[in-house]
Amino acid sequence: MNHTAMNHTANQPALELSQGVSIPMIGLGTWPLLGEEATDSVTRGIANGYRHIDTAHSYGNEEAIGEGIVRSGIDRSDLWVTSKLSLPGHSRAGAAEVYAQALERMGLDYLDLFLIHWPNPGHDGYVESCQGLQDLVDAGRLRAWGVSNFKPAHLDRVHAAGLRPALNQVQVDPAHLQSAQLRHHAARSIPTAAYSPLGRAGDFLKDPAITGPAATYSKTPAQIVLRWHLDSGRVAVPKSASDARQRENLDVFDFTLAPAELAAIDALDTGAGPRLDSDEYGH
Repeated sequence: MNHTAMNHTANQPALELSQGVSIPMIGLGTWPLLGEEATDSVTRGIANGYRHIDTAHSYGNEEAIGEGIVRSGIDRSDLWVTSKLSLPGHSRAGAAEVYAQALERMGLDYLDLFLIHWPNPGHDGYVESCQGLQDLVDAGRLRAWGVSNFKPAHLDRVHAAGLRPALNQVQVDPAHLQSAQLRHHAARSIPTAAYSPLGRAGDFLKDPAITGPAATYSKTPAQIVLRWHLDSGRVAVPKSASDARQRENLDVFDFTLAPAELAAIDALDTGAGPRLDSDEYGH
């Protein structure tokens, strides 16, 4: 597996991960798209300029995503593909087994990033799963591994085992900033990827902290929020099946927000935690 020709970030900002690879900072989310809708969204997304595709076993669309990649005609080395494992991968051997299954479903030779979707602390296998993912990286079968929805306590256990996830993908939007979580990431030098980065019909899109910069920069409120993520150093993975919205979400690289504008958006945080509690929810 030779990745020396990776050039998928040529026209987009990329975040260098701790494991020596760089991830495009805007990804195409694919939940809850299924079947032909998922395939078509990915094919069009790649045509519209996306080079980072995000899926998961639990989404039930890995096969469709793989077909979308094939239909796009893109060279595999020009694309960053992330997927996530569920509970059957929560052991050292299980991580390798479910990785092989994901590759088979997607028709790919490797993934750029494989995440543990939920820590499932009651099962108590996530540290072993991290070790299994590190084994895959060490063997040259996987470019990088990381976690998703891991709280500080979960990250500390992984760190204590001598393991370093490439990133933690968590819910972050202006109303759910998760400040303590992000401070812990910074303390551990763990990059952050934001899922649901635009919230779910968030009223914050109408707030002057966002509509003001939108007018200033001739951008939409959603574009301002995505730029806020980028300027805060986060990867953002918005989902869209619409051509217009896909293009809009990528049209955020020609401006930056001022420190005062970033602070005003930060101040929209309600202090609310993520929608799902990862000590209680998982699969």
